Amino acid sequence: MLGLGVAGIAAAPVLQRGVEAVAAKDPTGLTGVLPAGGGFRYYSVVSSVPRKNEDTYRLTVDGLVDRKATYTLDELRALPQRRIVRDVQCVTGWRVPDTPFQGVVLSTLLDAAGVRPEGRAVRFECFDGAYSESLTLRQARRGDVLVAHRMRDEDLSHAHGGPVRLYVAPMYFYKSAKWLSRITVTDKVIPGYWEERGYAVDAWVGRSNGRDDAPTV
Repeated sequence: MLGLGVAGIAAAPVLQRGVEAVAAKDPTGLTGVLPAGGGFRYYSVVSSVPRKNEDTYRLTVDGLVDRKATYTLDELRALPQRRIVRDVQCVTGWRVPDTPFQGVVLSTLLDAAGVRPEGRAVRFECFDGAYSESLTLRQARRGDVLVAHRMRDEDLSHAHGGPVRLYVAPMYFYKSAKWLSRITVTDKVIPGYWEERGYAVDAWVGRSNGRDDAPTV
């Protein structure tokens, strides 16, 4: 039994990478039930998601702003960066502790665009063609809300929402929209994909969705 235990420990990293590779290419989403990627599980609301790279990725900032903008991945990397290490908490119950994310603080992009006085919220759209999210403007301006391009000190993989995703540290992970492509300032909060299906709009960990998980901050 001791020998089997040692063999299991030795094989675990290889098996982990294998599960992650399969999950990344799974068009059915069934591998989402498996823990992978260091405790993460894979979720997508569509059968497949197009891949973007440094040449093809673009992030648009528009809506109720004075200066619409479009950023390449290199332009986002060139902006001031912030690295945050917090637990990631899924509303389904799993948690990944002490997970580093790095990217541009969302308020930096909002300030560069110049939010108009009638702007009250921010809507996020994704290049999977289906997923969306929203925050109030006050929530969006928090220092722990990132437009992230790195996770666990590596470039964000496609399976984890890369090359760029939203990261909302104090809220359940469904607020951290993967495959981010558009940030739009609006005059009111527009419920996102899961909010339209009954999830809380203000998804603070431990204070929403009927859960009592320990806060991630």
